[in-house]
Amino acid sequence: MTADPLRELVAVMDRLRSPGGCPWDAEQTHASLVPYAIEEAYEVAEAVENDDRANLREELGDLLLQVVFHARIAQEDADDPWGVDDVAGDLVAKLIRRHPHVFADAQAEDPDGVHRQWERIKKAEKSRDSVFDGIPLGLGALARTQKIGSRAHRTDLDVPAPADGSIGSRLLALVIEAQQQGLDAEGELRRTAREWEAGLRAAESTD
Repeated sequence: MTADPLRELVAVMDRLRSPGGCPWDAEQTHASLVPYAIEEAYEVAEAVENDDRANLREELGDLLLQVVFHARIAQEDADDPWGVDDVAGDLVAKLIRRHPHVFADAQAEDPDGVHRQWERIKKAEKSRDSVFDGIPLGLGALARTQKIGSRAHRTDLDVPAPADGSIGSRLLALVIEAQQQGLDAEGELRRTAREWEAGLRAAESTD
């Protein structure tokens, strides 16, 4: 391993993207890479859920590649170029700003207090009208529902969830129940679906 593997990764990405490098890498855009970033994030989650540390290490590398790839493309923008050092610098500054209980004199003695403080700082930084602004519409329904519920809890909003007996309201109630138990509804459903799939495959092989 080199003395600075992260810097070497940036150099390799630069070589792949530059003239004389890889034709496929050279033609990629931020938009064309989106499906790969999503796929890699799910593969990281799968490695964690399977307690596969060796695969997790590899999948984290693939996810890191997406960050470096996007940053390299951004360097080529004629009007507003920025690179991986800018991404890292912005992240460092954000982490320090949003952890005043560590880097300043604010108080947050438990994880729930940290979350509430994070949301307050984030809302002020981004000049948002609502704590629910910024939740991606493209998130899966389960994940987005969990995000809404989490932010509602952190801001002490207590509005009853729809309970009209519809499938949607029943699914929502299950997501809320999972959150109250400290469970990730999306992860629980994936785990149970894998168990069901394994049973289906076993039945299929005996036919």
